[in-house]
Amino acid sequence: MYLYLKAFHLIFMICWFAELFYIFRLFVYHVQNREKTEVTKIFEKMEYRLIYFIGHPSMVLTLLSGFWMLAYNPEFLGNSWIVFKLALVGLLIGYQIFCGVTRRRFAEGNFFLSEKTCRLINEIPTVLLIAIVIFAVVKP
Repeated sequence: MYLYLKAFHLIFMICWFAELFYIFRLFVYHVQNREKTEVTKIFEKMEYRLIYFIGHPSMVLTLLSGFWMLAYNPEFLGNSWIVFKLALVGLLIGYQIFCGVTRRRFAEGNFFLSEKTCRLINEIPTVLLIAIVIFAVVKP
């Protein structure tokens, strides 16, 4: 049972990261086309669907399966690697929330981030993914 749980945890995590890798790329295009109302309406719909139909459900399922795995192995909580991993997951949740805030503000016409800033922010999930996987697999 545990291995199935672990497999689904990874599947949900991959779906979540698919959203995280793509959402700020959409924001880049949204900012580039902010003067074109017809185009921005399309991006608003795409961003909404990506966050609420893929991102949030995948995040919730990732977290639930992860905590379920911890319930099977509560001894992990005594190790520093899991504390660091969970702290990084907390940052990832904060990033997800920031994506939702950015989507809402862009939909309101408040383009508070530049194209360049969106491109830089787009790299954050990659850095977090690398660190999380290293803590989960290597357990330093």
